Amino acid sequence: TTGFEEMETSAGGHPVRRLKSNPATPGNALVMSIDIRLQAMVEELFGDRRGALVAIDPRNGEVLAFVSKPNFDPNLFVDGIDADNWKALNESLDKPLLNRALRGTYSPGSTYKPFMALAALTLGKRTPQQSIYDPGYFNFGGHTFRDDKEGGHGSVDMYKSIVQSCDTYYYQVAAETDIDEWAAFMKQFGFGQKTGIDIDGELAGILPTREWKAKRFPKDPKLHVGDQVSLGIGQGFNTFTPLQMAHATAILANRGTAFKPHLVKRVQDSRTGEARLTQPKPAYTITLKDAHVDAVMRGLEGVVKEGTGRTPFLNAKYTSGGKTGTAQVFSLKGAQYKEGGVKRDLRDHALFVAYGPVDVPRVALAMVVENAGFGGAAAAPIARRVLDYVLLGQWPSEEDVVATSAGVSTSPKGVPRRASEVSIPGLAASGAGPAASAVDAKAAP
Repeated sequence: TTGFEEMETSAGGHPVRRLKSNPATPGNALVMSIDIRLQAMVEELFGDRRGALVAIDPRNGEVLAFVSKPNFDPNLFVDGIDADNWKALNESLDKPLLNRALRGTYSPGSTYKPFMALAALTLGKRTPQQSIYDPGYFNFGGHTFRDDKEGGHGSVDMYKSIVQSCDTYYYQVAAETDIDEWAAFMKQFGFGQKTGIDIDGELAGILPTREWKAKRFPKDPKLHVGDQVSLGIGQGFNTFTPLQMAHATAILANRGTAFKPHLVKRVQDSRTGEARLTQPKPAYTITLKDAHVDAVMRGLEGVVKEGTGRTPFLNAKYTSGGKTGTAQVFSLKGAQYKEGGVKRDLRDHALFVAYGPVDVPRVALAMVVENAGFGGAAAAPIARRVLDYVLLGQWPSEEDVVATSAGVSTSPKGVPRRASEVSIPGLAASGAGPAASAVDAKAAP
């Protein structure tokens, strides 16, 4: 609030005496949840690649990292950006002005499968032990839907369907489940909904239903079974933001308790010094059976122990869960996908979701690396280093940073450094990082 003074002056304009005074009141302090060291590390690990990563503390909804790549220097706008810089930013094919974490919408690919598994359990379509036979394809309605593995996975139960990412399993689940029933279940996890994060511009994405299809495609209003089958593996009309996927993963890691994601951790009164948390209580709780959550979490733990995310998580000193994903950018129309034979901008996106440690999760994340191919090779290595940072206070070695930013790393190389001892340009040694986060964690809800 602006202050003022009312003064009596002489005819010559000189002050004579003060008649009234009202001092200025400084604004409240906003304490952010972003861990600036983690933010800097992730930006470095992305290198020149496009994509986004959102990391959330599932215990309270605090956003620890909110990365969109490529980024830009906001100082260019302080005094009014010049025409050349504006043209370079606005016309760049890499779209640096797009906040991918908040407004980038992507098919979730196989990162959607754990939620489909949980929906199948909740809606009574599957049990954890129930198996199907996967010959490598699924025939339905006169169409053949190919599995991710030529020749198929053989006998597949729920655990194997998650660990080996079996498409056929989820084709069948989708074909046997009413689309509106599973959409209503997914809505509880925030898919296709704005999370309500405390910054403007968030997109809702698309969680398809029969009503949505009829409104979006009035000339072809019916949601065909073929559409529904593709949706079951996270393809088709499904599009979600990295923020939404991280939020959903945090809710799952928290066994159904949802906090609203937020960047402002607390507000401190400038006059009294009193601080208040912006989100002190859960937003809501999803009613889930513990046995169902346990079954899905066993599968996610298996992914990083023996499945599609195993290699990047070799020798990790904690137990975590994760899921790889690969999302098509364009339709192959029956042709076989070969990454080397496709232009870069048409290559598949690589996705990964993760949380850890399994017993009391302290971090949940979702990320996408655009046009990078398989999620286990391009995205999971970055996720591994985020978990190492948050859970162990480690920063990757110099050689590992180089390899990861170039997209050629798996499990960490060299000897990791203490994150608190790594110098970040422009950042004073203020205690920001894992040590500071550990102190705050003691008071976390």
